[in-house]
Amino acid sequence: MSAPSRDTLMAFADGQLDATAREQVEAFLGANPEAAAEVASWTRQADAIRTLFEPAGAEPVPARLHPRRMALAMTTRRNRLWRQALAATVLIGMGLGAGWLARSWVDAPAPSTILIADAVRAHDVFVAENRHAVEVAASEEDHLTSWLSNRLETPLVAPDLAGEGFTLVGGRLLPGAVAAGGRAAQLMYENGARDRVTIYVTAALPDREPAYQFTTLGDAEAFYWANARITCTVVGTLPGPQMQTVSQAVYRQLTGTGEKTSTRYPS
Repeated sequence: MSAPSRDTLMAFADGQLDATAREQVEAFLGANPEAAAEVASWTRQADAIRTLFEPAGAEPVPARLHPRRMALAMTTRRNRLWRQALAATVLIGMGLGAGWLARSWVDAPAPSTILIADAVRAHDVFVAENRHAVEVAASEEDHLTSWLSNRLETPLVAPDLAGEGFTLVGGRLLPGAVAAGGRAAQLMYENGARDRVTIYVTAALPDREPAYQFTTLGDAEAFYWANARITCTVVGTLPGPQMQTVSQAVYRQLTGTGEKTSTRYPS
C-alpha cells in the first residue's frame, strides 16, 4: 500500500480515524518500524498533554473570558485609545500652531529687511554676468521702462546717472516679496571702470510709510528707501562717498524732488 500522508498519521495518533482507515494505517506501521516509532512518540506526547491540562479543561470558563465580554472590552479600550490619540494630536497641533504664530510675531523680519536682502542677492548674481547681465538692453530703454512699469503697476523711469559716471546697461523683471506685490524690477548701471550698481524697485509696501535705511551685507552696500508709491534699493560696492552720491541721484530722480535723505555713508 502507499504510505499514508503525515496528516493521516497525526489523525491516527489522535484517535480521529474511522475503523477502515485505522486498519490501513496499522498495516502500514507494522511494515515500517521507523514510521511506527514516530507515531508512537506523537501518541505519548498527546497523552502527556491531556494528563496535564485535562483538569483545567473541565473547569467552567471565567466570565471575563466570555467571547462577547472580551469583544466589548476590546472595543471600549480601542475607542478610549482613539480619543486619547485625538486629544493629544489636537493639543500638539495647538501648541505647534501657537508656537509658530508666536515665532512669526517675534522673529519675522521687517519687510524692508527682506527687500534689501533680495536686492543684494539679485545684485550679486547678475553683476557677475557678461552676456546675460540684463534681460532687456539699454538700447531698448523705452520698451524696458514701459514693460517694468506695467508689471509693477506703477510708473518707472530709468534714472540718468551720467553725471555720476554711470550709464544704463539694461534691466530685468524678478520675483519679489509678496508684501510688495510679488514682482521686482532691477536696473543695472556701469561706469568706465566696469564698476556696476543696481537699482531694485518694487511696488509700495502696504504701510506706505516713508523709510530710509543703509545696510552693508557681505561686500555690498545698500541704500533702501520707500514712499507711498515704490520701494527702492540701490546696491553696489563703491567707496562710501561715491555710493552716497549715486544713491542720492537715484532718490531725487525717482521721487521727482530735490530733497536729499539724511542717510550718511561711511567714508
